[in-house]
Amino acid sequence: MPIWGVYDAAESGFGVWRRTSPFDRARVLTDSAVLLRERAAEIAAAVVTENGKTLAEAGGEVRKAADFLEYYASSARGGYGDLLHDARPQTRAAFQREPVGIVLAITPWNDPLLTPARKLAPALAAGNAAVLKPATETPGSALHFARALHDAGLPAGVLNVVTGRTSEISGALLDDPRIAAVTFTGGNEVGERLRVRFAARNVRFQAEMGGKNASVVLADADLEAAAAGVVAASFGQAGQRCTATSRVLVERAAYARFVEILRVRVAELRLGPGTSPGTVVGPLVSPSHRDGVLDDIARAVKQGARVEAGGDAPDSGELAHGCYVSPTVLADVTPDMDIWRHEVFGPVLALRPVDGLDEAIEAVNDSDFGLAAAVFTRNLNAAYRFIDEVDCGQVAVNTTTSGWDVHHPFGGFRDSGSPFKEQGSEALRFYTRVKTYAINFGV
Repeated sequence: MPIWGVYDAAESGFGVWRRTSPFDRARVLTDSAVLLRERAAEIAAAVVTENGKTLAEAGGEVRKAADFLEYYASSARGGYGDLLHDARPQTRAAFQREPVGIVLAITPWNDPLLTPARKLAPALAAGNAAVLKPATETPGSALHFARALHDAGLPAGVLNVVTGRTSEISGALLDDPRIAAVTFTGGNEVGERLRVRFAARNVRFQAEMGGKNASVVLADADLEAAAAGVVAASFGQAGQRCTATSRVLVERAAYARFVEILRVRVAELRLGPGTSPGTVVGPLVSPSHRDGVLDDIARAVKQGARVEAGGDAPDSGELAHGCYVSPTVLADVTPDMDIWRHEVFGPVLALRPVDGLDEAIEAVNDSDFGLAAAVFTRNLNAAYRFIDEVDCGQVAVNTTTSGWDVHHPFGGFRDSGSPFKEQGSEALRFYTRVKTYAINFGV
């Protein structure tokens, strides 16, 4: 089908799906979740092949995609509006939520199954039709998701998948006047262009973009537990995760000890193919991305950072021929270094010492981004101060910056995204519009 025919199909599908009972919509979502779980091994292998993450990570992605479908299927039994008081006699007022129409979802390569599920499950549950444009590097994972919905009985035209290079099809993909909403996850440069492009047409826009997520380790923290949390948050998915910890601020009294613990733990991480048992850190998604991460490390060293672990790519054996970067820890990083401010999106962690909580909070907020932050401490007052004062959409205490559940609202502040949150009941606000009405029953 030509790309311009996709929106014809979506328009037809929306006409059917919006009139479909919420309970029937829920059945389709629930049945598709069952199919994802039944096909988990096949789909996880496809994710590993396209993306490079480990089988364990890919399997978790399949399970979470199914969780999204099940969670939003349950919304069929929820309310979709409310009664309102009206000052006029014998008049009853109310509002109801309706689907917005055709939603365009543009998704990235780092979570090629989970991100489409995060966006499409609430969009479809609310009664919308959707056009999905997966990342060029990972289209197969998204097609597995669409296949499950198709096999579960989703009517024709309700979900349409467009593959290819966005730069070559952008006009046909983005300019159709029937687009009612756009949800995007990806880089800031593209996201900002899209925001401006759709604002001119009054198309609602949701974005989850970059991050430079920081974890703070105070001197009273359990340093071993803090190191375990930081390593998990920094090097899971080879650091190719929007919520990955990439900056660590350590209270000066604990800095040397924490760096030592971190060096030992990072040395234990096994680098290798995602299909190999025991692999903890897999390859990056492409040669160009690998080279970009290595350039970022080299620039940091040139600017004065000290390599405590990694810092290179394997140059011998089978790993020398892949898109690998050794898990890297850079110490004594300063705020004026590029590595402290620019998103690397790879297995690279930058550390600097701070003199207490006040300086740590100031340093966390000294960023264009505001996605996720964490603090490790035994002090409850410090924990609550951190929650209240850091300018981030996701805040963790004594746990990792990543790993939010499907019912937790998700999204960042400032350059990390738009005001519309994803996940949980908050996501449904983006995919619905509110209609208010009043009835005079005294006539």
